[in-house]
Amino acid sequence: MAPKPNSPPASAGMARPAAPAAGAPRAGGRPETADRRTLVVGKGISLQGTVTEAEKLIIEGTMESQLLQAQELVITHSGVFKGEVHVEDAEIAGVFDGTLTVNGSLTIRSTGRVLGVTRSRRLSVEDGGQLSGKMEMITEATPPAPTVRMAPAPRSTEPADA
Repeated sequence: MAPKPNSPPASAGMARPAAPAAGAPRAGGRPETADRRTLVVGKGISLQGTVTEAEKLIIEGTMESQLLQAQELVITHSGVFKGEVHVEDAEIAGVFDGTLTVNGSLTIRSTGRVLGVTRSRRLSVEDGGQLSGKMEMITEATPPAPTVRMAPAPRSTEPADA
């Protein structure tokens, strides 16, 4: 079949949405998952060390770290993490043992166990999930530190020596 005489060629006059550049943030402000720096500790793998540049960390095996900083931490049902972590969001379906600071949302799945000291802005625990240790909620406005005011020293009625 021949094209209709009055129809423009397929590329003329039709605008296609441009594909986002690699690493370009989505509407939510985060880069697409495929473009994020993700570290996966696979099932059966043990890792010790410090991770500083990962945006997303997925633990299926075992990891020990003294200070881990990432955007997102996911511990699967077979995963075990021991150490200290500072993240934006965390989802725990395995075991976390240590100090966990989550500036955003912490979700403990039904198979998850969190032991130790936990700080979180938002907390969700599924039926069966376990949280043992000290839990602190992070609030928007931290209360100001109490100030100690001293009473003024009593004034003497005696004239000062000149």
